[in-house]
Amino acid sequence: MTSFAEVRFPPEISYGATAGPEFSTTVITVRSGAEQRNRNWAAARLRFDASTGIKTRAQAEAIIAFFRARGGRAQGFRFKDWSDYRASSQVLGTGDGARTTFQLVKRYVSGTEEDARLITKPVAGTTKIFVNSQQQTSGWSVDTASGLVTFTSAPANGAVITADFEFDVPARFDTDRLEFRLETHDLMVWEQIPIIEVRL
Repeated sequence: MTSFAEVRFPPEISYGATAGPEFSTTVITVRSGAEQRNRNWAAARLRFDASTGIKTRAQAEAIIAFFRARGGRAQGFRFKDWSDYRASSQVLGTGDGARTTFQLVKRYVSGTEEDARLITKPVAGTTKIFVNSQQQTSGWSVDTASGLVTFTSAPANGAVITADFEFDVPARFDTDRLEFRLETHDLMVWEQIPIIEVRL
């Protein structure tokens, strides 16, 4: 079994999932009450609970099949975060006349602070590339397994490369056990189905 499968978790179930980013921060409080905060992760990591997205018996059966196929926590997969799955006018970099590859990235800006998120799982057929605001209909390709954009010829020195795209989150189950109880023939009540973003 490979460690990551380029398959998407059922999007009709992820649509109702509980989702949100998390950081890891160590907070040390001294006797005076002052705090020292250490940021342990450079980037946020998403967590999901897919149990809230299951509405029908067919969806429950799809989850069981998907979980078995992934071997629990063993194999990663694509997950659509419906709250954050597209980007537009994202600056990938500036040409220097020699560089031909650029990484897809989504930037989150708040005041003077910016969080640049690497995008490694763009959705096939959704990426548009622009050089100095002019859409490029040829002369480039995107690797949907890594998010790398490759030009056949290096963009000119000073040319600004931007992109529009949709993307998935590389993720895995954060459990090796699914727990549910059968209320009626058509109703399964699920405990948590935790899913966590993975770093690639």
